[in-house]
Amino acid sequence: MSIDNVRLSQPARDRLVYLKRTTGITQWNVLCRWALLLSLKDTSTPLVKDIVTDSNVEMTWKTFAGQHGDLYLALLKQRCAADGEVATDDNVARILTVHLHRGIGYLGADKKMATIDGMMATVIPV
Repeated sequence: MSIDNVRLSQPARDRLVYLKRTTGITQWNVLCRWALLLSLKDTSTPLVKDIVTDSNVEMTWKTFAGQHGDLYLALLKQRCAADGEVATDDNVARILTVHLHRGIGYLGADKKMATIDGMMATVIPV
C-alpha cells in the first residue's frame, strides 16, 4: 500500500503561506506533518469529506513523510480502523487529505500556533 503524492487545496496553501511567514518554518512538509498529527489527535470525525486539491502545492509521499513514512502510514491505517473503514489505498489517501486539511485549519485558526513556541506548547505541557 502506498500514497504517491500529497496535494493541497488553495485555502490550505494560503494558510500554510501565512504559517511559513509567522513561524519561520520554511518547508511545506514540516508544517503538513504537524497539521496531520494535530488532526489525528482529535478523535472526532472531520466535517469536510470532499476537498478540492487545486493549489500548486504538491509533494511526494517521501517528501511529506521523510524517514518516518511507515509510521505516518500506520497512523493513517489505524485511523481508518478506528473510523470503521477498511484501510484500502483510496480510504487511506482520503483520510490523509481530510485530516491534513483539518489540521491545517487548526494551525491557521489558533493564534498560538503562529509561532514555533506556540506549536511546541501544544505537545509539551509547560
